[in-house]
Formats: sequence, structure tokens, C-alpha cells
Amino acid sequence: MTTPWPPRRSARRPLAPRVAAPREPVDPARIGRRVVRRRAKGMDADADAVAAALEDARFDARQDSRHEDLADDVRGPAELAEWERIDQLLAAAPADTVYDPDTDDVVRAELAAEAAAAAAREAELREAARVAARADELQALRELGTLEQTEPRTGDEAARDELTRRAGGYVQADVDAWLAHALAAHRGHYRGPAAREEAAGLLTPPVLAHAALLAELARLVPDADVDQLAFAARLATAEPEAAGELAVLLARAHPAR
Repeated sequence: MTTPWPPRRSARRPLAPRVAAPREPVDPARIGRRVVRRRAKGMDADADAVAAALEDARFDARQDSRHEDLADDVRGPAELAEWERIDQLLAAAPADTVYDPDTDDVVRAELAAEAAAAAAREAELREAARVAARADELQALRELGTLEQTEPRTGDEAARDELTRRAGGYVQADVDAWLAHALAAHRGHYRGPAAREEAAGLLTPPVLAHAALLAELARLVPDADVDQLAFAARLATAEPEAAGELAVLLARAHPAR
């Protein structure tokens, strides 16, 4: 059971240009802490080197406070706070202890958090690349006129959103109809109940209403032809709430499965 597909465009649209992944923003405070740790490595509390560096940092902070253009500076306060922390750390440590950032619990915790954040960013970039590639594939299939025969995959909802973003927010009617048909017929990854349930939070109300209406119409009128079901897409697009209510009413009218 299918509804009419929109006419294909004669000209193929170019694939979306690839852009370089944005670099991680510079963190002046983190840079300041790292500079302090490099300078402090090998220092001990008895050599007065940490105390002297701490006094210099406090002097710089007082000087900077007199300049309005440095009011938003975060590196200076971060360096001062790190010198204070290291000074307290060595003061509480056994005699002759030297500072080593490699054994500093705070430093190791920061490095672990940074590694986790970097891994998360890398995963996001990989997922964005996968979605973009799938969007390219769906775009090519729709231009070839074979989209309706394609099995949907996990994540195609995100590819649909990517195509909509590329189109400047315009609804992708053919892709929406394809997803609605697949959801109604339990095709592709929608064979699984969990995927169908998850789709409720990933697809737009018109697509969900279209799928629900198609499913009930297919059950009630299995031999309906394409022309007789053309209204389902139009109704779901114009009045998704009404289409959803109609699907519920049809299910109540004929509850047997």
C-alpha cells in the first residue's frame, strides 16, 4: 500500500559541501594552569621558589585589576589560583617533597576529564559525518526515483533532519512520506517495536500522523488503491492532530487485529 509520491525534480541538486570540523575553543584558564605546573615542577616548599612565584602572581593580579581592559581576563586569576593551590599542597606534604604534576591528583583528574570530553567530541563528529553521508545517499536516491524502494535504517530520522536543514527548513515531503510508509508497514529498522516507539520522539507530528493513518487504512481497506489513499498525506500535513485522532477513531471502530 502506498500513496502517490511527489514528482521528481529533473535537475539533480549538488551534495552539501563538506566543512572542516571546528577546532576546540582555546581555554586561557587551562593554558594558565599548565604554564604554572610546568614552572612549578621540581619546586619544593623549602626553596621559597613557590612562595616567590605566588607573590609575583598576586602582584600581577593587583596590577591587572587597575586596567578595565583586563576585567574579563581569566588566565591571570587561574594562574594565581594554581600557585595558591600548589603552595598549599606542598605545605601539607612531607618535608623535601617536590611538586610533580604527574602525581598531582587534581591534574590527573583534569586530564581524565579532558580525555573523556575529547572522546565525546570525536564521537559527535563521527556521528555527524555518518548522518551527512546518509543524507547524501537519500538525496541521491530521491533524485533517482528509488527512494520509496529503499529500506530505512537506524538514524534515518537524523538524516531527514539534515536534509531539512540543508533546504533551509523546508519540509522534505518525499522523505517524510517514505518514512511514514516505512513506519506504517514496519519496514527496515521499524520492524522492531523499540524503534517504532523511539520514532515517536524523533519524527515530526505530520509524519507520525501520516504513518498512523496509513496503518489503520491498510488494515481496514487492504485493497485500497493509490488514488483512494492520497488524502492521508495531505491531511497529516495540514492537520496532523486531526489525522492522528482519525487514526485512533478507526482503530476503535475496528479493534480486531
